[in-house]
Amino acid sequence: MQFTSTPRGARLARRLVSHRLDAWGHPYASPANETVTLIAAELTANAVRHGHVPGRDFHLRLTETGGTTLRIEVTDTRTEKQPAPEAPCPDSESGRGLLLVDALADDWGVTPRPVGPGKTVWAECRPPSEPAAPTPAPHGRGTAPVVPLRPAPDATRSQGPRRHAVRRSSPRHGPA
Repeated sequence: MQFTSTPRGARLARRLVSHRLDAWGHPYASPANETVTLIAAELTANAVRHGHVPGRDFHLRLTETGGTTLRIEVTDTRTEKQPAPEAPCPDSESGRGLLLVDALADDWGVTPRPVGPGKTVWAECRPPSEPAAPTPAPHGRGTAPVVPLRPAPDATRSQGPRRHAVRRSSPRHGPA
């Protein structure tokens, strides 16, 4: 898949990875989807920030082999900038992307672009098997006890203003 070498292109690539993984049976909130989507975000952001050549796009490829390994490849047209994880300055706002990739991926590396100038940065993950669907309880009853969504008010707790948790944006909801 080809994307413009812009922050918008990187965001679209990340979202597409998450959607594709969901379609392949790795639900949005699964460890496999979250891990590979984060790796995709880091690699595509690096392609835009460090591999950008005016007028050239970056390419993304996502594959699953044998249901055991997820591989993501991001190709850009810069040959002279080879990625390498380095410890950033403690107060730096950037420079941690490849450290995340190194920590999350089972394997990753850089290969020359097959055709023309550039490089491909790839990462592979062997996600743990997804948890099996719960088995129903006897007589068709639920699989777990019912838990109230809100605790019942009690006399010892303050009845002050309610605080709402900030919801993290997901591929299905909100801006990226």
